[in-house]
Amino acid sequence: MEKKFRFRTTLKCGGCVAKVTPLLNSLKDVTEWSVDLNSPDRVLTVTLKTGDTDSVMKAVSGVGYKIEELR
Repeated sequence: MEKKFRFRTTLKCGGCVAKVTPLLNSLKDVTEWSVDLNSPDRVLTVTLKTGDTDSVMKAVSGVGYKIEELR
C-alpha cells in the first residue's frame, strides 16, 4: 500500500530540484514526488510503496541539502 510523506528541505530553486531529480527518480520505492518551492519549508512530498523514508532522506542529504520528515 502506497503512503505519502512530507519533508521540510533546504531546496531553494529549480537548480536544487534538478540536482535531486535523478536521485529521487532512481529510487525503486518512490512512485511520485514533488517540491513546493513557494512554501517557507520547501516541502518535498513523496509517495512511497513502503513506509521506509531512509532512502529519500539519504538521497537528498547526500547532495548537501537538509531534510526532515514532517509529522
